[in-house]
Amino acid sequence: MATQVSETKASTELVISWEPLPDDFHLEDDPVDNIGQPLLAGALSESLEISGFIQPQMLIASNFGLCAKINGQFVAKAPDWVYTARVKEVLANRRSYTPTLEGDIPAVVMEFLSDDEDREYSVKPTYPPGKWFFYEQILQVPIYIIFEPDGGLLEFYQLENGRYQLKQPNENGRHWIAEMGLFLGTWQGTKETRTGYWLRWWDEGGNLLLWAVEQIEQERQRADQERQQKERLIAYLQSQGIDPANLPNEF
Repeated sequence: MATQVSETKASTELVISWEPLPDDFHLEDDPVDNIGQPLLAGALSESLEISGFIQPQMLIASNFGLCAKINGQFVAKAPDWVYTARVKEVLANRRSYTPTLEGDIPAVVMEFLSDDEDREYSVKPTYPPGKWFFYEQILQVPIYIIFEPDGGLLEFYQLENGRYQLKQPNENGRHWIAEMGLFLGTWQGTKETRTGYWLRWWDEGGNLLLWAVEQIEQERQRADQERQQKERLIAYLQSQGIDPANLPNEF
């Protein structure tokens, strides 16, 4: 068991330990705030999986308990999306995750704003601590992202000297996440039953990581182009009095 001692702004000592979550522990957060959040989280993971980014040792999940024991009391927060580069053991039915004890500290945590917007910004240090305080001071997650789906506002916070600092996007409106080797930005359009703003990934070269439906459409367009090229070539050969079926090599 690893133990860490840190201080809040009020110099209140915190004793943080990393222990297995009790089987009967109940997450204080509601698992889903609205029907749009699972779609947003699923879309983020889908493009990573299709691109071949996801590896077995990674932990990528949504509405999933991140745990710590603070001053003898267990605390668990369920972010809308979380990325951890390496876990010590790959488990098929993991119900929670305790950093340090079970693997790396999460590199990225995301929250999608709901009707109760104060939770994502809460710096409340007393039990149960607020989400912002928990991610910044307890887990010390390097990158904390707050996304407002209705208006498309993306707030990108990076941990610097123990505090989250708001970062501005690049000229393309995207943020570089070195821990993942990917850019994150917003995109507007329709997927499944939802039309609006989405979070999307771009690789280092600026190429958008596609969803399955986009990849299928791209392949269909490629097949149509090849068919049209073939039809034009056949028409040209026929106009020259050449029978394409009798060409010496396979056509």
